[in-house]
Amino acid sequence: MVVLALASFSLTSMAQEEETPTLKHSVATNSFWNNWFVQANGTYTAFYSNEEKPADYSKSPFKHFRRSYGLSIALGKWFTPGIGMRTKLSGFWGKSVLGKYGQDARIKRLGIKTPNENGFVGESYCNGVKYFNLQEQVLLNVSNMVAGYNPDRVWNLIPYAGVGGVRNCTYNTWELAGSVGLLNTWKLTNRLKLNLDINYTMCGDDFEGEANSWGGHKVKNHDRWIAAEIGLTYDISKTNGWDKVPDVDALKALNQAQLDALNAQLNDANNEIGRLRNMLENQPEPATVVDNTVKEFITTPVSVFFNLDKTEIAILKDLVNVRALAKFAKENNRSILVTGYADSATGSEKHNQWLSEKRAERVANELIKMGIEPSKITTAAKGGVDILTPVDYNRRATVQITEE
Repeated sequence: MVVLALASFSLTSMAQEEETPTLKHSVATNSFWNNWFVQANGTYTAFYSNEEKPADYSKSPFKHFRRSYGLSIALGKWFTPGIGMRTKLSGFWGKSVLGKYGQDARIKRLGIKTPNENGFVGESYCNGVKYFNLQEQVLLNVSNMVAGYNPDRVWNLIPYAGVGGVRNCTYNTWELAGSVGLLNTWKLTNRLKLNLDINYTMCGDDFEGEANSWGGHKVKNHDRWIAAEIGLTYDISKTNGWDKVPDVDALKALNQAQLDALNAQLNDANNEIGRLRNMLENQPEPATVVDNTVKEFITTPVSVFFNLDKTEIAILKDLVNVRALAKFAKENNRSILVTGYADSATGSEKHNQWLSEKRAERVANELIKMGIEPSKITTAAKGGVDILTPVDYNRRATVQITEE
């Protein structure tokens, strides 16, 4: 009933929290070493045994012959925002709660000679035991599954189930055990959470070391206990959470738009070179027209573009225009100026200066391959600039024939 009430309250809280919903989105798979956490809790546990079945014991979890305080620690990892696993060790101090037949056997074995007036030792002797419960549990973050992953969410509802083994160190017994529970976490900081864990564990009949105390266990009613735990969860990985999966279609569209813009510039430049060449070939007169056309051709720079923080030419088609300038320079014994640039929006001033120098050198090497003498090439570097819009168009080197 407590678990159901808490779940109802939690779901109501989630509905209120998500009153202004965020759009769900896919998340990227991250490294195996991401999203690890540790937990430490103080526990309150109430024990119920198979052996007490014929006895009229109070079922209250607050009776001192049932209740015990203990600890739990866990190490876990989230594989997705909704699915995780943890290895949990709990227990250390527990209680052995036996019915009449179990009590009789225990009295005989321990040599107790002072049963109470009802014929039971009941609460009149210490029934404490030492035990531990080791479980491997699967966690389901319902908050992320239902409402979508939100790194800023304060509260998360996490039901879980697990299997493992329990050892009663006092009576030297082992039993298989299963567990179910409801873990609630509240975000305190980016890496620290407050957690409340309510759980139920059931194990084999012999946990209390009295295998034959109730008719040889003809009636199965396994040993079990309920626990409430409160403590802290700490994210031990340096990187926790998940990044949104990049919108590939949007990136393709953005890159295509940039390519289209560059291709348009290239086509314009090619058309301009064709126009100028045609004017040079077909309009030798008057001389002033030719001179002005040649001067315009000489002073118009050709751009060669680069990707972010790269010195390799992004689009080799850019060299078509450079080749035309190189041909003109060779035929007219002219010199060439290559100027490198970087965008001012990224990188330090020192790095951008170095980057612009390397870009100018890269284009100069291409000119040498085209047959230009190194002595005819001058390079310059302008560092980070914002001459062109958008800013990534400034990742370039310009080539132009110098006036002599």
